[in-house]
Amino acid sequence: MPSREQRRWQRVREGGCWRSVLLFGALGWGSAFSILFAGLEQWTGEVQSFWLAVFNALPLGFLAGAIYGWSRWGYALLAKVREHHYVDPEEEPKRIKMTVKTQAGARPGHAILPPAMLGILGGGQLGRMFTVAAKTMGYRVTVLDPDPHAPAADFADVHLCQNYHDAEALAELARTCAAITTEFENVSADSMRWLAKQGVPVSPSGECVAIAQDRIAEKNFIREAGLAIAPFLAVNTAADLEGDISAWLPGILKTARLGYDGKGQIRVKTAEEAHIALSEFKHQPCVLEKMLPLKCEISAIVTRTAAGEIASFPVSENEHPTGILDVSIVPARVKPEIAEQAQAMAQQLAAALDYVGVLAVELFIQDDDSLVINEIAPRPHNSGHFTQDATLTSQFEQQVRAMCNLYPGKPDLISPVVMVNLLGDVWGEDGSEPNWEVLMTAPNAKLHLYGKKEARPGRKMGHYNVLGESADKALEQARAIQETL
Repeated sequence: MPSREQRRWQRVREGGCWRSVLLFGALGWGSAFSILFAGLEQWTGEVQSFWLAVFNALPLGFLAGAIYGWSRWGYALLAKVREHHYVDPEEEPKRIKMTVKTQAGARPGHAILPPAMLGILGGGQLGRMFTVAAKTMGYRVTVLDPDPHAPAADFADVHLCQNYHDAEALAELARTCAAITTEFENVSADSMRWLAKQGVPVSPSGECVAIAQDRIAEKNFIREAGLAIAPFLAVNTAADLEGDISAWLPGILKTARLGYDGKGQIRVKTAEEAHIALSEFKHQPCVLEKMLPLKCEISAIVTRTAAGEIASFPVSENEHPTGILDVSIVPARVKPEIAEQAQAMAQQLAAALDYVGVLAVELFIQDDDSLVINEIAPRPHNSGHFTQDATLTSQFEQQVRAMCNLYPGKPDLISPVVMVNLLGDVWGEDGSEPNWEVLMTAPNAKLHLYGKKEARPGRKMGHYNVLGESADKALEQARAIQETL
């Protein structure tokens, strides 16, 4: 545990230079110095009016206070430098096996250890799996989600059943949680920024979430980061579709916000079809993205800490026959150099974002084997569910580790694996359960259900992982099980 002196100078550093110099120094100690100088003058008999002397001494007092505040800030920085100087370089590798013991609610730069309370915005299936991982590691969890039947609430210590803008709920998160994250990007980025301003570590940042919420901002950022994307046209109004748009046709018109699992997307071949599609989207901002000749789709999921450490999961090969992810195959059946390039692109993007947390990057492999980024998700991803059974560390444990300022766990693949999504279509119209018998009796198949009360077509209800000697054998068995459900 840090000493009282260490905590003191840590608070000074976190307060910032101007807080120390202006607020604490000039205004706080400046007033005290002014009174001290006036008292000395009155004691020596040089002045008759004490308060007049105080007024006359204010400029000198403020100057002295500012100098004191500046020196205080400088010493706080020096104290931090000294801490680094006393680290034995030969001891550095051992830190992987050690954790810095700090109290729950520790500030950024220190490990947050159990039984600290962690907060998450969103209580869907990703929040549920995060909560299970965090609870398994010994943490407590508060979930903010307006759904009274939120899947994550089954395991959370506290469920704040309010919307993501609710002031009281956000204040409760800030007051009780040592760190906060999100389970999906369609939460309020402003709420995340507000929480960060309260001094609570928030990962990913509200800025990263805001970029991922808007396809126009997302694609512009990826391009500015020097990474390849499909040619696209930002469509803010119908006027943007006037003139020659053949460079983006045939293409897909996608809503800039709130599109996922194939929603908010319409394929268009002509300018007329693009106008019609924009009308169907009620003229909300969109992107017109050129369709490319593709071999397959893959995803690369990386974990990045505030210190810049990055761990990459094996690349998964994904199939989306209806726009919703059906299966993920790991390792992806692609050339090793393509998988390595995909991981490198995801790492480069995470660094450009100064990202903290788990970042999923979906990519297209074109016919010429070149890679372009499709989109990103600032959170664990459906295509990463294989990590729950087939890697040394799951994506949800990595999410916990990143937000708690711990080293990332090893992402090594234990076994080839295929993940299969379970949609509500598998349930009977009367709500009857699928035939679980074959799945549950297969010793190498692992079922994960999300605890949702109502099954609907297209709704993600769960998934299962099949581990095998090879990706092809695992896929064959996963398909066979799929047919029995």
